[in-house]
This record gives sequence, C-alpha cells and structure tokens, in this order.
Amino acid sequence: MSGLLALLDDVAAIAKLAAAQVDDIAGQAAKVGAKVGSTVLDDAAKAGAKAAGVVIDDAAVTPKYVTGLPAARELPIIWKIARASFFNKLVILLPAALLLSAFLPWLVTPLLMLGGCYLCFEGAEKIWHVFHPHEKSHAEEAETLDAVHLEEQRVKGAIKTDFILSAEIMTISLAAIETDGWVASAVVLAIVAIGITALVYGAVAILVKMDDAGLKLTQIGRMSGTRAFGRWLVKSMPSVMTIIATIGTAAMLWVGGNIIVHGLEVLGWHWPYDTIHVIAVSVSASASAAQGFVEWLVTAFLDGVLGLALGLALMPIVNRAIAPTFARLFPEKQDAAPY
Repeated sequence: MSGLLALLDDVAAIAKLAAAQVDDIAGQAAKVGAKVGSTVLDDAAKAGAKAAGVVIDDAAVTPKYVTGLPAARELPIIWKIARASFFNKLVILLPAALLLSAFLPWLVTPLLMLGGCYLCFEGAEKIWHVFHPHEKSHAEEAETLDAVHLEEQRVKGAIKTDFILSAEIMTISLAAIETDGWVASAVVLAIVAIGITALVYGAVAILVKMDDAGLKLTQIGRMSGTRAFGRWLVKSMPSVMTIIATIGTAAMLWVGGNIIVHGLEVLGWHWPYDTIHVIAVSVSASASAAQGFVEWLVTAFLDGVLGLALGLALMPIVNRAIAPTFARLFPEKQDAAPY
C-alpha cells in the first residue's frame, strides 16, 4: 500500500512539473506573441508615417473629382473610388510587393526612387499650374459633358491616380518594414493599406460634405450662433481645401526629395544626404530651443527644394516625351487622365 502511495506521489509531482512547464511555455508564447504584435504595429506605424506625404496628397487630390457633380452623388462616387483603392492595395499591390521583396529585393530602392521622381514631378506641376492654369477648368468640363459621362470619367481618372499613389504608398511601406518573414510583412502591409485607405476616404467624405452640413445648419439652426457657424463652414471650406492642397503639394515635394536623397545614399552617392545633414545640424545648433525640430524642419525644407528642382527638370521630359508616347500607345486611356 505504501508503495502505491509513493507511486501516486511521484505521478502527482510529475503532473505538477508538467503543468509548470506548460505555464512557462504559455507565458513565453504570450510574450513572443505580444512582442511580434508590437513589432508589427510599430512597423505599420512607421510605414504609415513614411507614406504621410503621399497620403496627404491622396486626400487633397480626391475631392476635386466630385466638383461640379450633384451633391447626392458625392458619397457614392467616393465609395466607388475607395472600393477600387482597397482592391488595388490588397489584391494587386500587396502580393506584388511581397513577391518583389522575396525575389527582387534589390529592385525596391530603384522603384522607390522612381516613385519619388513621380512625387517630385507632380508637386512641381501643381506649383507650375498655379502660375499657368489649365486651359480647361472643371466647370467648363461639366458644361460639355452630361452628369453620367462626367461621373464615369471622373471615377476612372480618380482610380488611375489612386493606383499610382497606392503603389507609392505600398513601396514606401515595404521599404520601412523591419519585421522578418513574409507573413508578418503581409500583415503590416495589409494594416497600412486598410488604415490609410479608410483614413483618406473617410476624411474626404467628411470634407466634401462639410459645406452641405453648414448649409443645413443655416436652415435648421434655432440659435443665431448655430446659423452663424453654418455660414462660416460654407464660406471657409474653399479656403480649407486650398490649404489642404497646398500642404499636400509641399508634402509631395518633401517626401519625394527625401526618397531621392536616401535612395542615392543607399546606391553609394552620399554627397546629397551628407550636405543636407551638415546644413541642418549647423542651423539647429544655433537655435536656442527645439534643436531636434529645427534640424528636421531644415532637412524637410532642403529635401523639398531638391524635390522641386528635380520635378521642374522632369516636367519637359514627361510632357514632351513620356506623355505623348503613352498617348500614342494607349489612346483609349486619355479620357481618364487624372489631372
């Protein structure tokens, strides 16, 4: 009997030891899972921050596609564009980015720089058109097309523009990922794609309906302050859209120039990066406070100046060589030009 009791004690001891080991394993797994989750979220946050310039421009560009169309069609049009943006990012660009990272990682920097050149070109062209406006405005375009065809044309143009900007966002995000493994990279890219798309088109939906909300307040507001606020919304929205567009243009030039500078450094030409860094550090050293912010501000400004110079240099190449060639090769695409 005593032998049986001793055996049971041994079994109980083994069971306790096994339970302790299981607890340790579960604890370690939880720690690892938390660490991986934290790393994924950190990577997603870093990637989203690095793509900020493109995101701002995306939000600034989209509202113009509903200009001149009935107010009742604004939200359905934005949803069409947003749905296409989700598809572009998650179904086309995310797998392409993973394949690129797995089989052609050396191509990421050149593609990133190509996207940077695109941002510089678009930013410079926006500034150029401030002083040399388009020959045909959206109002004139709306007068020559019926609402259905105008909406179709605008949606096509918006989706094409979104695809280009989405490709740049995904490429920037891919380059910012520090997580190992294609599964974690896919999760990061998916978080960035969903988060940025929801943020951009949610913000756009709010922006384009703000004047309608203001008008409604002027009609139903019971207090004079409410009606005055509604009138302020209606009057201020054109200025707000102009400010957003200006910030988007500046962000495009800053991000585009920054991508080019860092890409050149990766490829072995350190002079642009080193020169900008030395100037920024020198200027920040003379500041009495917020030296880190001053250094970032000077770096961003110089990156933007470089981006503007590059964009202006690219404009004749794109407008006189690349765009006409594309028009001859794909004439059916010209009615969906994004700008």
